[in-house]
Amino acid sequence: MRVTCTVNGRPCVADNVWEGESLLYVLRERLGLPGSKNACEQGECGSCTIRMDGDLVCACLVAAGQAEGADLRTVEGLAGEDGALAPVQRAFLDAGAVQCGFCTPGLLMATEELLERVPEPSDADIREALSGNLCRCTGYEHIMDAVRLAAARRTAVEGRPA
Repeated sequence: MRVTCTVNGRPCVADNVWEGESLLYVLRERLGLPGSKNACEQGECGSCTIRMDGDLVCACLVAAGQAEGADLRTVEGLAGEDGALAPVQRAFLDAGAVQCGFCTPGLLMATEELLERVPEPSDADIREALSGNLCRCTGYEHIMDAVRLAAARRTAVEGRPA
């Protein structure tokens, strides 16, 4: 089967895709986008979180064929074309929220989606938004700090009251 979709704004085609292949496998192995991590393969850890037509999904649970014609955004799509880090990526680095890094791609995607939806999230909003992402390094406070920092920076740039 052939899967045609848009990934990070670019048209992509994957040929000879097996019907049971996951979207995560196609992204990582066929399209050369290893940013989304393969951890639990059960949708429990969130390391493979991407956006599919704007919605957060665990790419390990999506059959590749379901991505036909979809607009996908992976962690590789957060940075600018010049390689400059996205504000949310910069905030994670500045807050020390990148530990072993395995959970980071999913956390970044969930944070980006949260801040689009809720520009000034409460701690409860942040916890809810990131509840599908597990960090085995147990450093959630730095992650919370990173999301707060990204929100504050975004608010400052966009001119809304902090």
